[in-house]
Amino acid sequence: MKTLLLTLLLAATLPASAQTLPPRTSGNPLFPGWYADPEAAIFSKQYWIYPTYSAPFDQQVYLDAFSSPDLITWTKHPHILDTARVKWAHRAMWAPAIVAKGGKYYLFFGANDYHPEKPNEPAGGIGVAVADNPAGPFKDYLGKPLVGTIENGAQPIDQFVFKDGDGKYYLIYGGWQHCNIARLKDDFTGFVPMADGTVFKSITPQGYVEGPLLFRRQGKYYFMWSEGGWTGPDYSVAYAVSDSPFGPFKRMGKILAQDPKVGTGAGHHSVIQVPGTDKWYIVYHRHPLGDQDGNHRVVCIEEMHFDAKGLIEPVKLTTTGVAAQPLK
Repeated sequence: MKTLLLTLLLAATLPASAQTLPPRTSGNPLFPGWYADPEAAIFSKQYWIYPTYSAPFDQQVYLDAFSSPDLITWTKHPHILDTARVKWAHRAMWAPAIVAKGGKYYLFFGANDYHPEKPNEPAGGIGVAVADNPAGPFKDYLGKPLVGTIENGAQPIDQFVFKDGDGKYYLIYGGWQHCNIARLKDDFTGFVPMADGTVFKSITPQGYVEGPLLFRRQGKYYFMWSEGGWTGPDYSVAYAVSDSPFGPFKRMGKILAQDPKVGTGAGHHSVIQVPGTDKWYIVYHRHPLGDQDGNHRVVCIEEMHFDAKGLIEPVKLTTTGVAAQPLK
């Protein structure tokens, strides 16, 4: 009894900061500023997010990056790439994707909002930049777009790089409700034709609009994308599953959508798997409540869970975000 009383007395005399506190959380949005289309990655025991700077196209001429050791504290790395270092790009630099290979970091990006029916519009499409550090500075790798034409009806935007278990890299991309996959050369300077001689294979699933992403879990390929209008409240994320990165993909349904009490237009996402675990996060953008400006988008994060059958459970939008998750 004396021991118990002493323990209670000591606890009562401790300052509030030393008593039990709720776990630290990231909060949503993760960092200030208008950003969208976040690409999330892990490099050297740091989380990284590479978003679009969300502004009118003529102002959207550079990319920033953010890094964190624990998903809580974020450091901004400004202007890791801009149009001054990509001579063929002049506007609308967006939706970056990144991969590390051979000690280099390759940043894939869209530029110029390419529309072939506009004769006075400069060439554009998907480009590649390279750096020795994930924080850049990045420089143009090819001097021209990697993909600068319309293939299978897909606008050359919203690129994602997928590395399969056999070590092969694939570019998955596309707007205008069409999506292609193409195998990248080992040096990322072009593409390797497939067995039938084609370079770009359509893998468009039911309901696809833009923002593709592919990952593998327990032998299954999960293909995710955004649908609805990117400036509106109906923007959302759906997914499909296949036994192959080339499909066919069976649509499973939506897993991320607006919550009128939290935020609207939740979409264009990426995912992070904590190495060595089955812990997953979804990083996405959404519009603040009551804000009608389509470019006013913020980057947020939530946990992503799977049920016993391997299906992705619907994601709940929060203002708290996630608890600290340091990398080992």
